[in-house]
Amino acid sequence: MIVKEDVPGISCRAAAMAVDAAVQYATSQGLKINVAVVDRGGNLMAFLRMPGAFLHSIQIAIDKSYTASSFGFPTKNWMSLVGHDEGMKLGFSSQPRLIVFGGGFPIFLNDTETWIGGIGVSGASEDQDEACAMAGLAALGLG
Repeated sequence: MIVKEDVPGISCRAAAMAVDAAVQYATSQGLKINVAVVDRGGNLMAFLRMPGAFLHSIQIAIDKSYTASSFGFPTKNWMSLVGHDEGMKLGFSSQPRLIVFGGGFPIFLNDTETWIGGIGVSGASEDQDEACAMAGLAALGLG
């Protein structure tokens, strides 16, 4: 008999809270962003685009959340963690949806090592994108 175990995941309510908090923070800073939250499988759970945010940043925000979710570490850390190997750098650089600059963070279950998704922000500077994403994580009691 096959028994299905409960798999931890991010709820749609938590994903919505995170993107809303990131947008609220961006608004307070005078920024216009796109923000996405994906589940552990990289499936889009929540997305918000602020009026006037860059159109190309829509996919970048989604891909930042996807990259953070698939690797389990911040997108900004990607090059320092795996970029030392030329073969890996070349191989991964040809992969669609891989983002290797800041603005994407994994979402961990109750500050454990179990990651359940990712959040990605695009539309401002790298540091500003990261601050907006961290505001999203803070709304979930993380970060």
